[in-house]
Amino acid sequence: MLAVGGFVAAGALSGFGAASLGVWLNDWLKWVFVLALVAWVVSSGRWEYAIFALALAGIANALVGIWIYFGGSGAAHFLIDDSHYRAFGTFEQPNPFGGFMGMLAPLFGAVAFGFFRLTALRWSLDLKSAWKPLFQSAFYSVAFVLTSLALVLSWSRGAWLAFGVAAVVTVISIPRRAWVRIVLILLMAGITILALVSGRLPTTVTERIGSAFSDLVNVNDVRGANISPENYAVLERLAHWQAALEMARLNPLTGVGLGNYEVIYPQVRLMAWPFPLGHAHNYYLNVLAEAGMIGLAAYGAMWIIMAALTWQARRHPDMVASAAAAGLLGSWAYIAVHSLTDQLYVNYAFLHVGVMMGVAALLYAHTWKPNRLKPL
Repeated sequence: MLAVGGFVAAGALSGFGAASLGVWLNDWLKWVFVLALVAWVVSSGRWEYAIFALALAGIANALVGIWIYFGGSGAAHFLIDDSHYRAFGTFEQPNPFGGFMGMLAPLFGAVAFGFFRLTALRWSLDLKSAWKPLFQSAFYSVAFVLTSLALVLSWSRGAWLAFGVAAVVTVISIPRRAWVRIVLILLMAGITILALVSGRLPTTVTERIGSAFSDLVNVNDVRGANISPENYAVLERLAHWQAALEMARLNPLTGVGLGNYEVIYPQVRLMAWPFPLGHAHNYYLNVLAEAGMIGLAAYGAMWIIMAALTWQARRHPDMVASAAAAGLLGSWAYIAVHSLTDQLYVNYAFLHVGVMMGVAALLYAHTWKPNRLKPL
């Protein structure tokens, strides 16, 4: 809770330089709610119920997204081909929808694996006691498949790239022995290289992921760039990145106020880009602009601490809880990567992040307070 509290405090400092106090308060309260949810989950002591609730939310939104992909929305501007549309669930935009699916899917996949291991263990000891974890494994497997499928159908390049990283992090975090993790890394690398070399992956997918990676590493000053339909989306994102850096120069230490990116944008925008996107399409630059160097340092420290305690939570004696910690590490990796191109804390997704942080904190507490453990 101290990690989240540090960012809440840094966000409060940004209010002193906010152009709009109302906008600042609205955005700052999001993180206050995140802190409150962390405290609530830890005090409840029931991480299983929290993950179950997350699964229900993920399944519901995934089904909406899949329905939209097969023509449920009729939104012509999201048309992929003659009959399919980019999935966007209840988010109205595919990228944050893909982000929401991506932050949940690693957790569901890892928990499904944990319950499968528990089923196998109980099956050999007492057949009757194996049915409950078998059902739980099936439920979370369905949640994982649906959220992963919905992520793919969002057609979000950033979501695809981040999900690949999250999958690797999750898989190598489950085993506790270092040599097993090394073998898994080599195996996944070999499979990926073989798939790329053999051309097994669809061209549309490889080109889309490749362009997402090139957009991240190919950063240029776009003030004198020639705009065309082919490069418009990339240049628009880079223009908003530059605007964020200009905002950071206005108040380097505490920023222009949480949530005030759109308010300040007209003062720092590039000439060819008069319309704000609402955020910088890079959350790290967004935090730097809105909360300054103090806010960015607090945000980075928050996630470093969360990753460290979640890694420690893998020592949990309950195999399902240990797997859940590995899945949460995958979720943190997903958020870290996708935040390079988007703002994921929208449409109340930040509430789900708060619950996940609370689960991680609770599992970590169990590793050094075994007397508080409760049987599964």
